[in-house]
Amino acid sequence: MCSIMGFCGSGVTFSLFKEHLDKTKSRGPDDTRIVDTGCGLLGFHRLAIMGLTPEGMQPFELNGSYVVCNGEIYCFKKLRACLSAAGYSFKSDSDCEIILPLYEKFGTDMFRMLDAEFAMIIFDAQRKSFVAARDPIGIRPLYYGYTDAGEIVFASEPKNLIGLAGKIMPFPPGHYYIDGSFVCYADMSKTDEVCHDDLETACAKIRDKLVAGIEKRLVSDAKVGFLLSGGLDSSLVCAVAARRCRRPIKTFAIGMETDAIDLKYAKQVADYIGSEHSEVIITRDDVIAALDHLIYILGTYDITTIRASMGMYLLCKAIHERTDIRVLLTGEISDELFGYKYTDFAPSPEEFQAEAAKRIRELHMYDVLRADRCISANSLEARVPFGDLDFVKYVMSLDPAMKMNVYGKGKYLLRHAFEGDWLPHDILYREKAAFSDAVGHSLVDDLKEYAASCYTDEEYEEKRMKYSHARPFTKESLLYREIFEKYYPGQSGMVAGFWMPNKSWPGCDVDDPSARVLSNYGASGE
Repeated sequence: MCSIMGFCGSGVTFSLFKEHLDKTKSRGPDDTRIVDTGCGLLGFHRLAIMGLTPEGMQPFELNGSYVVCNGEIYCFKKLRACLSAAGYSFKSDSDCEIILPLYEKFGTDMFRMLDAEFAMIIFDAQRKSFVAARDPIGIRPLYYGYTDAGEIVFASEPKNLIGLAGKIMPFPPGHYYIDGSFVCYADMSKTDEVCHDDLETACAKIRDKLVAGIEKRLVSDAKVGFLLSGGLDSSLVCAVAARRCRRPIKTFAIGMETDAIDLKYAKQVADYIGSEHSEVIITRDDVIAALDHLIYILGTYDITTIRASMGMYLLCKAIHERTDIRVLLTGEISDELFGYKYTDFAPSPEEFQAEAAKRIRELHMYDVLRADRCISANSLEARVPFGDLDFVKYVMSLDPAMKMNVYGKGKYLLRHAFEGDWLPHDILYREKAAFSDAVGHSLVDDLKEYAASCYTDEEYEEKRMKYSHARPFTKESLLYREIFEKYYPGQSGMVAGFWMPNKSWPGCDVDDPSARVLSNYGASGE
């Protein structure tokens, strides 16, 4: 990951700007540069992944224009060849160097051309104004706010903006900002028409498109590793990568010392694919000690996000401290596309599709936020193959009646697509366990127990009523909210609310977001 920031105006000193930029130094510890565009400041913290030489350092400049970009542009070689043929001479091997010549040639139409995960801020020298944009799913973070003087400020994380801007909001995915307005250039939650491919055709395309999405994310000048929970999604990413890499891949798993569910499954997958596998064991004390700092890193009060982040953050911390890996591939975004345990209760295909669309729109506030912050806080980069744009577009377009659980097994299309020798059959068809539960049921139980010890019943009722937006509804959620407010006072609107199953569906009106409380959880926790 890298960190970017742009102050669009004259109302900040260089030293104050740098002070706020440095709050996300962990995202880019390799180098720092700030430029004065004459109309505002642009700042960049670099984590070198592609084009490791000093020439790959940002901001890039072209004819007085500048750009800072936190991203990976997977189609950059093709676009670079076209720009070279048109006479542009490149100075580095960085994928992001193509942005300014591309912008000079195509303007804001450029954003529709990118097969990429990105957040960027451009200073347009001709217009003497700033343009900002974010990828269609929001895999790379970007936030914005306005100063008291009305000047807009952009940054990779909200912690950069606390004290500079008033209300802080996430930059909407699939949009660009120009001349004071946000313009949608891509909406991944919408489909132009329903695809009626038959089962075998659909599964073949799912396999081919996911394999392609994984392959392009293996390209890196820095070392690559893999998070492996032993669940379906991360296991598939690792299995495909293991076939495509010349050397054994490096996989990493985490579990509680007392009741880790997934470690044995992760080891089974690692042995099957021949990876160099490492395990990290954590305790209750590790979990409680990390909680306050974790919520500061995340910038959320959401229960599910915090629970699921605990294992991921501590695992990435160990990877950063013990290895020289810089890039991690993860299994996020599969559930939003193919279904959670609770979507088994969807009353109709139309409701299933509407729920998938809602989850895709909100991804950047939940699972994607979790992966980004846990990984970037440890100076690593996240890559998310299930978020490949071509893959997401295809799965979202499929007839939702085909994606519902009418097969007696959730996420059947994805499982069927990889039948054969990709994974052991019992891994491929294993019931899903939520990541926070799979690290160990005791992880969630310990957090609940700790929160219960922090408040009497009377204190809980009094304190939770202070909040009108996303009002806490358990002692655990109150604890998270109070820690959040300590670091991000009055900024709860950055998150839509608590991630929960669709309470309007029969079987889903529950008071805890864990799939453990659903009647169909079954063998998921075994």
